[in-house]
Amino acid sequence: MSAPSPQLPLALRYPPDQRLDTFVADDPALMPQLRDFALAGARRALYVAGPAGTGKTHLAIALCAQAEQLGRSAVYLPLRSLAGRVRAAAEALQGHDLVAVDGLEAIAGDRDDEVALFDLHNRLHDAGRSVFYTADQPPEGLALRLPDLRSRLAQSVRVVLAPLDDAGRHALLRLRAERRGLQVDAATIDWLLRRVDRDLPALTALLDRLDRASLASQRRLTVPFVRQVLAEAS
Repeated sequence: MSAPSPQLPLALRYPPDQRLDTFVADDPALMPQLRDFALAGARRALYVAGPAGTGKTHLAIALCAQAEQLGRSAVYLPLRSLAGRVRAAAEALQGHDLVAVDGLEAIAGDRDDEVALFDLHNRLHDAGRSVFYTADQPPEGLALRLPDLRSRLAQSVRVVLAPLDDAGRHALLRLRAERRGLQVDAATIDWLLRRVDRDLPALTALLDRLDRASLASQRRLTVPFVRQVLAEAS
């Protein structure tokens, strides 16, 4: 009997918070560029680099969701959970119009995974498909062992993300609160940003917690209420 194939997260239900219209970008040209890529993949390879907490995973998932809404097939490939199994995952990808490869740094230095990714890139390119990469460094900054993979990645169109400033974080929290139907004023958002971890995953997790607390108590997100919720969680 053959060994069972590994369970791979290739069919993901994309979280509603992770959409292109919930991403706050400093560069006004970024969203049109990403929407164009989701629609037609005119640039067959797009590479987004930036430090942790800048929204790279958000964009990878959002692109998949956007492409599927536009009638294209898409798949999200999280390398952090697939390290050592990239070839098995890549071989399962047949016929997708867009592949979002998230977290290149997770497989840098593993030659087998790098060769598998190189083969996947070439297969997608030859078929006229689109591939979207994220990493914490540009290609020349990754500890890759395979020069050919580095060369392919370097040919991608590049986008560099920077951490949001306070105005950007404020806009992000306000936008996501509004999408959830949460009532929160500017003073409460400012109070939060002075007291909590400011990276995007932490802010999203905090908003999830406040959303549940607000629903349970039927209260608006005011400074006294948020202070109470945070105190109870500490």
